[in-house]
Amino acid sequence: MTSRIVVGVDGSGTSRLAFRWAAQEAVLRHAELDVVFVWNPPENHLVDLGDLPPQQELEAAARQTVEETMQDEGLEGAPDLVVNPVVTQGSAAHVLLEVAEGADLLVVGSRGLGGVRGMLLGSVSMHCVTHAECPVTVVPAPPAET
Repeated sequence: MTSRIVVGVDGSGTSRLAFRWAAQEAVLRHAELDVVFVWNPPENHLVDLGDLPPQQELEAAARQTVEETMQDEGLEGAPDLVVNPVVTQGSAAHVLLEVAEGADLLVVGSRGLGGVRGMLLGSVSMHCVTHAECPVTVVPAPPAET
C-alpha cells in the first residue's frame, strides 16, 4: 500500500511553507503527495454573482496557483516525488478532511489568506486538527508573519 500525505495550499506564505514541509516529508516517507487547493466564489451578499468569472476560470486560477507553488518550490517534475493536484470547489476544511481520509498525514499552514493576523491557528487549521482521522502537522508561520 502506498503512503499518502495531503497538504492544503491557498497561495499564502504559510501554505507554501506547509507545502515545502509536506513535500520533504513525502520524499522521506516515499509517499505520494496530494496537493489540495479549494476555491470558493465570494460569499459576500454584496457581490453581484453575475460579475464573477465563470466557474472554469475560477478553477483554472486555482490550478495555476497549485502549479506555481510547485514550480516556485522547485518540485515540478521532481523524480523522487509523486504529486497529485486536487482542485475543487467547497469548504476548505471539509474538503481537506475528505481528501485526507485514509491518508498517513495531513499538513496545513497555521493560518492562510483569511482570518485575523496574529492568531495561532486559523479556522481551517483548527477544524482539521480537531476533526481529522489521521495525524495532522500544522506548519507555523515565521515570526515576522504573525
